[in-house]
Amino acid sequence: MGQPLRVLITDRAWPDCEIERAILAPIGAEVVEASSTDEAGLIRLAREADAIAACWAQVTPSVIAAATRCKIVARFGIGLDNIPVAACTQRGIPVTFVPDYCITEVADHTIALMLASLRKTAFFHLRTKRGEYDLSAGPTLRRLSGLQLGLVGFGRIAQAVVPRARALGLNVVANSLSQVDHGTQCPMLPLDELFRSSDVVSLHCPLTAHNRHLVDARAFQTMPSHAIVINTSRGGLVDHDAAWHALDQKQIGGLALDVFDPEPPDLNLPLFADERVIVTPHAGFLSQESVDELRRRTAQQVANVLTGRMPEHVVNTETCDHLAVDDSP
Repeated sequence: MGQPLRVLITDRAWPDCEIERAILAPIGAEVVEASSTDEAGLIRLAREADAIAACWAQVTPSVIAAATRCKIVARFGIGLDNIPVAACTQRGIPVTFVPDYCITEVADHTIALMLASLRKTAFFHLRTKRGEYDLSAGPTLRRLSGLQLGLVGFGRIAQAVVPRARALGLNVVANSLSQVDHGTQCPMLPLDELFRSSDVVSLHCPLTAHNRHLVDARAFQTMPSHAIVINTSRGGLVDHDAAWHALDQKQIGGLALDVFDPEPPDLNLPLFADERVIVTPHAGFLSQESVDELRRRTAQQVANVLTGRMPEHVVNTETCDHLAVDDSP
């Protein structure tokens, strides 16, 4: 018998790997969990890995270079900023992801953060729990109906936010590289105009080398002084130092952050202690249903490649000429 197949799981946001093991065991694959996400440890484990599946860990080019047996790198999630796609492609390794698994959860979380910010529910909750029962505390509340929500990026999640926000009476505008409204009848604006005219700005774009700190000091200066910025996408899209300066100078009304750079953030920073800032621990994707779906689909992608079959959602399809396509109905 040959050596067993080994699937390296670099990290996870769930209690165990039983779902993954249940899917991979029938093809003779053993799950190996990394005890930490430091590069040296991942390099050591990658040398004997036939597949790598990563949640938030940084899979560096050096890890890929060490993974001489690796046949697939699978991302537990939507974004690919922690996966070196170019290095994988150069080695002929398919990269997969699951771009459509938590659309409703993140859209719902966006609306929840927006409501908590605009209605000051988090602010009042904290004050009341501390023993202060005062409805006059804090900034003036504004009626939701008629406010403008500006969506930066217009993929599946942003499109799902549109009907939710409209149901609350908000006017919704958007900006994306394609400036295509995907049938939503959502007006597409230049980014500066969106920043300037929106009461709420919500980020829904992937992080790239070109848009890091997309929301920077200049962007904050452009926004209305009451504007709320929501980020459920990637932490690197917002310059946190500039955000703190904008809050300190009352250039914006507040922030609602579910993602950070780095993750986890340093919660001792003054930004996170400010009552105008709502913070959740990268929980936007989270539901029992979404996590189970993500785990099953990612494990199945790995199983498919290790058995010579084409998986769903391959980023670099040029690496898949050797894989059989299942064209059964």
